[in-house]
Amino acid sequence: MTTTSRRRNSVLVVISLMLALISALGAAIVQTGAGSTEVKDLNWETSSGRSMNALLFVPENATADSPAPAVVVSHGWWNNREMQTANYVELARRGFVVLSIDMYGHGNSDPLPYDQLEVGGTGMYDAVKLIADLPYVDTDRIGVEGHSNGARAANFSVQLDNAADTPLISSVMLVDNEAFYTDDEGAYTNIYGSRDVGLVADQYDEFFFRSYNADGTTATPPREFAGTPSAQSFLHFGADPADLDERATDEYYTQTVDGEDAVRYLTTPAQTHPWGPQSAHTTGKVLDFFDATLDAPVDIAPGSQVWQWKEIFTAIGLIGFGMFLITFTRELLFTRAFRGLRTDVAVPERATGKGLAWFWGGLVVSAAVSALSYVWLSQQAWVTGIVHNAVPNPVPTGSVFFIALWAAINGAAAVVIMALSYLLFGRKAGQRPTDLGLWPGWKRLLQSVGLVAVATSASFMLVFLVDYFFKTDFRFWVIAVKAFPQDKIWYGLFLLPLFLIYFVANSVSINVFNRIRLGSREWVNTAVLALFNSLGPIVLVLLQYITFWVTGDLVPGFGGIYSIWLFPVVVILAFTAVVSRKIYRETNNPYIAGILNAVVVSIVSVSNSLVMTY
Repeated sequence: MTTTSRRRNSVLVVISLMLALISALGAAIVQTGAGSTEVKDLNWETSSGRSMNALLFVPENATADSPAPAVVVSHGWWNNREMQTANYVELARRGFVVLSIDMYGHGNSDPLPYDQLEVGGTGMYDAVKLIADLPYVDTDRIGVEGHSNGARAANFSVQLDNAADTPLISSVMLVDNEAFYTDDEGAYTNIYGSRDVGLVADQYDEFFFRSYNADGTTATPPREFAGTPSAQSFLHFGADPADLDERATDEYYTQTVDGEDAVRYLTTPAQTHPWGPQSAHTTGKVLDFFDATLDAPVDIAPGSQVWQWKEIFTAIGLIGFGMFLITFTRELLFTRAFRGLRTDVAVPERATGKGLAWFWGGLVVSAAVSALSYVWLSQQAWVTGIVHNAVPNPVPTGSVFFIALWAAINGAAAVVIMALSYLLFGRKAGQRPTDLGLWPGWKRLLQSVGLVAVATSASFMLVFLVDYFFKTDFRFWVIAVKAFPQDKIWYGLFLLPLFLIYFVANSVSINVFNRIRLGSREWVNTAVLALFNSLGPIVLVLLQYITFWVTGDLVPGFGGIYSIWLFPVVVILAFTAVVSRKIYRETNNPYIAGILNAVVVSIVSVSNSLVMTY
């Protein structure tokens, strides 16, 4: 790195810190309503005997003299409390007290025992009991809202509320999960009683809102849900809809139940399951529903939404975090402890003829292996048993285990492809992988581990500082870097060996065997490698959703959750390719970036997923 390059890198470190600060300030201004809403990070031992974490939003209109309505909101399975950003920002703006929870097993709440999914409504009903004790909450106007398995938690909570001496829940909004339609004998029923209930049923939901034939095949896809007996019974307050009029979506239906007026509401937006928490349309429906059933203290139209600005600011922070990870690592190469890792790197040669054929052929084969191995792995019963916690196992985070195992398979495949490429072509062409850092020696390898430890610690210290002072993190949709409790470090270390196999092999492949000149600038080669890193997942996602859009159902044998998990993977694989190249160019050492990527991805993944214990 020349003096000019070093100066430019130092400037980029400062810019990355400025982006993080802009992100934190901007996101905090949005979620506090420029100071009109107090945000508290709560952690308490619930009546179920375990620790729960949540963000509490208290608008200035909520006082002991003038209690406000309240809503407990919940994310879905394998997510955390910040996935409810749209709802908690907008509900708080409208004067609601809002509690956004980490369900048990998620985020910063206690792990979830596999046989206690319903305890405390997976935490939601424990949160309802907490919010009902707050002096500035109107206990006659408490609602619950959940997305996906957060909606299941809301259903669990309704059942617990039915058995309580003093019911607390008066309004329920279920987003992207089924309501209760029938009892244990299959008869239509109304477990919600006189509560107001709304249901969001996406037309392209990967999991729910289908009806089935006797042989188990799909009778109606999600986009036809509104006309099914289940939907019509729901809108008719649990009555058998056979001889009743057909009710429409986006209409509020009222009926007297147990001497009280109750509401039922159904909307069916043309969107997918994971888009629900990011949908302005769905957010508007949630706001309108709670305004209609709990009477919002502040009159703001449902379509007037500002939460997107928080999403923009946290995305800026995500960019800043990525920049800091790269530039700070490079900055450490000028310190006494790590300057021995800095070395000159040979300019890549322009590949021609057979060299180009091996280059493109290897990339195509790697992308094909990536896609095919992912689908194959999703069909293995022993793997899905662990992933979905269907069998006792020592793996605490099944979803991350699946991605890590798939990554390791592709890392092993990359080693085979590199070996074949060298033996069948590279050796004859005069390639010398050792000159390109294939083995830097034990001393440099240990130094590399130390460098990664310092760079990772500094990068996550930035995340914790933002969390402590501003109660925000760095994220965009399903890609999130957030603060975490110390147990997540151990869960990350548990899966780190699998991630190391992939990311080290991938970094060696990118830098030792595939660093060639394409065009006049090296960034072209980097961009191509980043694209092919993600190409397999991109193809799978496109195949899944084009099929879903055309046929109304998913690709046979390829479960919806597995395509959803690929959304962040596409970005992560492309980004880590860039990290590998940026650091290698200053060190001639592919192991630094390989280890760094593995550690960061492992920790980020486990801190944003479900932890279940046996």
